[in-house]
Amino acid sequence: MEIFRNLLTGTGIATALFYISLTAFIGVLAGKIRFKSMKLGIAGVLFAGLLVAHLGARANPEILQFVREFGLILFVYAIGIDVGPRFFNAFRKEGLTLNLFASGIVLAGFITAYLFYLLGGIPPAVITGIMSGAVTNTPGLGAAQQVLADLGKPDDVAVSGMGYAVAYPFGVIGIILTMILIRIMFRISISHEVKEYQNQLSLTQQKLETIEIAITNPNLFGQKIRYIKRVIDTELVISRIERNGKYIVAREEEVLQKGDVIIGISAINHIENLNMKMGTVKVADKRQISGDLAMFHVLVTNRKYAGKTIEQIGIYRRYEANITRIFRAGIEILPTHGTTVEFGDTVRIVGKRELLPEIRNELGNSVQELAHPNTIPIFIGIFLGIIVGSIPIFIPGLPAPAKLGLAGGPLLIAILLGHQRRFKSFDFYMTPGANMMIRELGIILFLACVGLSSGGQFTETIANGGYRWLLYGAVITVVPVLLFSIVARLLNYNYLKICGILAGAMTDPPALEFANSLAPVHAQATTYATVYPFTMFLRIILAQALILITL
Repeated sequence: MEIFRNLLTGTGIATALFYISLTAFIGVLAGKIRFKSMKLGIAGVLFAGLLVAHLGARANPEILQFVREFGLILFVYAIGIDVGPRFFNAFRKEGLTLNLFASGIVLAGFITAYLFYLLGGIPPAVITGIMSGAVTNTPGLGAAQQVLADLGKPDDVAVSGMGYAVAYPFGVIGIILTMILIRIMFRISISHEVKEYQNQLSLTQQKLETIEIAITNPNLFGQKIRYIKRVIDTELVISRIERNGKYIVAREEEVLQKGDVIIGISAINHIENLNMKMGTVKVADKRQISGDLAMFHVLVTNRKYAGKTIEQIGIYRRYEANITRIFRAGIEILPTHGTTVEFGDTVRIVGKRELLPEIRNELGNSVQELAHPNTIPIFIGIFLGIIVGSIPIFIPGLPAPAKLGLAGGPLLIAILLGHQRRFKSFDFYMTPGANMMIRELGIILFLACVGLSSGGQFTETIANGGYRWLLYGAVITVVPVLLFSIVARLLNYNYLKICGILAGAMTDPPALEFANSLAPVHAQATTYATVYPFTMFLRIILAQALILITL
């Protein structure tokens, strides 16, 4: 019994880990409780920490600070690696407009919070915590708390956490209520929005199709497949040839004959050009490959081939087989000679059936190798991120330099590594399961420590006027998202995309979950992913800026 009492009242590592684990356990269970279409999710850990601390749990503040910062680093690093491959593409075409809308929401929330500080006399740490909670942005809170810690204000760190906790619940609910309100205001039909999105998607999406080309261009007769591949490399991947009712592999030295039909893979927008260059083109019916040919999928886990092009790998030169498609992160890629194959890609191969085992062995096809954690790039990224996060950024008008900090530095480096995918022999691939594990572990540690640090004074704070913080947070949540939603709808933006913008601009997974439940299409998630990386980065910087300009 004495041992257990010492564990509860101690100040060492064991006591801190005991309360952190208890908080995480209770919070994760509470977050799974669903009320209609909503649930607390990972925010349940924060409120569990507040409850445990309110009931008298006390842990060493220095240990809590270390675990909190390390958890934050893990969380933002996993996010950066995940969004890195599509971060810079997000600013192309429509993505630029979407990010402008999202940035407008972010800046409007920042301005609203600053006005509350000027007019209401709210302490800097409190208004920054309220702003971070109102927009459900945990890394922003972490960045702001690091600034406060660097300035030697440990009490303000705890107060900012309480402001965050008070504003957070309505931050989640307010976004969802705004989505519902916009739908009512403009009398939006979800089925109509789905149809409009699908029509727009069909005009812009380069979906890959299996096609058959009956060769009618006499200039191609007698030409080797090698020559034809060079001519149409970016438009068509040749899979096989139908000749006299039989299928043969499209080998490099195979000579095209009159009456041949080429079966290959192409995007819809290339069909017209192929029709002029080669012959009559039609989208092929789905059929089983029979005889001595087979189609099979291979997982690329041989690091020797990671980062190499299709031409450098040379499967088509050594085997009677061709790589016809590449699947990467849910995207189908047309494999031209210059297309790079990355570790973790799945490639579709059409070739001689008896060659299947040999090709699989060469490319890897090892689930065990894929599951093996690639830890070196993680620590390299965190190491570089801490260095970058420590560099002072001098912004005119601020009394002290800002820093990307332990949130922004690793996030920026992770985005760059995720985009680059490799540096010489190092690849930065992280399996989705490993990424999710690191992300969940990081955010749970962070929120547990925030709750445990802030919960001791939470009730007293609310009783002494903290309830007004909830009202301030509600305004910071609703006004920007409602204003920009109305503008976007007046500009004829699709409602499902607007929901994605709101969820992404507020970096709010529960809001995205609600938006996804409206219709079984990818409009919401795609838009969310487009605006999420930049708005996350912007919120981290602005949270620090609000602290620095109000101190």
